[in-house]
Amino acid sequence: MKMGSSSSDKEENNKFPLLSHSPKPKLGGIRTIPFIIVNESFERLASIGLSPNMVFYLMNDYNMELATTSIILSLWSALSNGLALVGAMLADSWLGRFRVIAIGSVSSLLGMTTLWLTAMIPQLKPVPCNQLNNSCNSPSIGPYVILFASFGLISVGAGCIRPCSMAFGADQLDNKENPNNERVLESYINWYNASTALSAVIALTVLVYIQENFGWQVGFAVPALLMAFSALIFLLGSAFYIKVRASKSLFSGFAQVLVVAFKNRNIDLPPSPCDDCYYQGDESKLLAPTNNLRCLNKACIITNPERDLNPDGSASDPWSLCTVEQVESLKALLNAIPMWSSGVMVTVSMTQTSFATLQANTMDRHLISNFEIPAGSFSVFMVATLIIWIGLYEWAMVPLLARYTEIYVVLALRFEWGFHW
Repeated sequence: MKMGSSSSDKEENNKFPLLSHSPKPKLGGIRTIPFIIVNESFERLASIGLSPNMVFYLMNDYNMELATTSIILSLWSALSNGLALVGAMLADSWLGRFRVIAIGSVSSLLGMTTLWLTAMIPQLKPVPCNQLNNSCNSPSIGPYVILFASFGLISVGAGCIRPCSMAFGADQLDNKENPNNERVLESYINWYNASTALSAVIALTVLVYIQENFGWQVGFAVPALLMAFSALIFLLGSAFYIKVRASKSLFSGFAQVLVVAFKNRNIDLPPSPCDDCYYQGDESKLLAPTNNLRCLNKACIITNPERDLNPDGSASDPWSLCTVEQVESLKALLNAIPMWSSGVMVTVSMTQTSFATLQANTMDRHLISNFEIPAGSFSVFMVATLIIWIGLYEWAMVPLLARYTEIYVVLALRFEWGFHW
């Protein structure tokens, strides 16, 4: 009877394939990476392509003075970079990376479309100045509100996409069972950085050339179309993504370590071989904190197990007891600050794109009689220099240092190209 019923079930499944239970498709993996890289690359391509020549658009079409234009563009750049902290917190604590990237893609698309409309519709711009007597009518506030709204939407998009895109791709490849997973992640990061660098080069050459030779209507339409393609490609891969749920922000974890370490500042540190004195948490692989920055180790000391721990072993109050992993994560951040701070002044000078563009505009930029390098494209030499230097460092200097000092220096210079713009 059992054999008969089994064969009849198979016949029914053959007649009606939908009745057969097919395995659930596996999410994530290499197939999702093109969607993510295309989304990030086209966002960088579109946003970076708007920056160099924007100084001319504001001065000529919005009757702004040079000083005012420079201040606005500097604030726009600062807002785009500063909102990355907000986007990261939203992704980690509330919405998750997929939703934040989707929101950012739509926001950037709306901002670039609005900016394109200011070039298409004359009523969205101030009345041009009278060139004969060099006089301008008193401007109305409407065109400036629309202009700044487009800048704000683009900044929100950049603040949502850039801090989450690389981490979202790492989520798709986080397969601890794969022995080659670390190598796959390294390859992904290399391709990610290479694609964003290539996007910057194309933006500073092709898009800038289009704006200078075909006008703002075409020059702003191209970034808007690129951003539409970026958002579409990212959303098309929605069914294949691993969407990690938001849990806890790293920033709140860092704040908890500082608060708890300050509360326990008068507590003596336990002797070194004392793993039971520290709170490891549920899935932590670290048994005890390291000896550097030992003052932070007081944040994970279990002073009173009955008060500090719940019956299941979890911390009763995260603002009174932190895990060893939280403490070590904050230490890693603090250890990276000296190297990070060394590039602050360089980055400040690199963000002054309007000054470089205006200076280049006064030069003779002809390579040949029929071709002139656009003034906004001069920043590409700085980007190309950085790309060449990274290659020399990774492939020449690190092996040389390892050979003669017998110390293998592992310093992966990861440039977020949008941070420079």
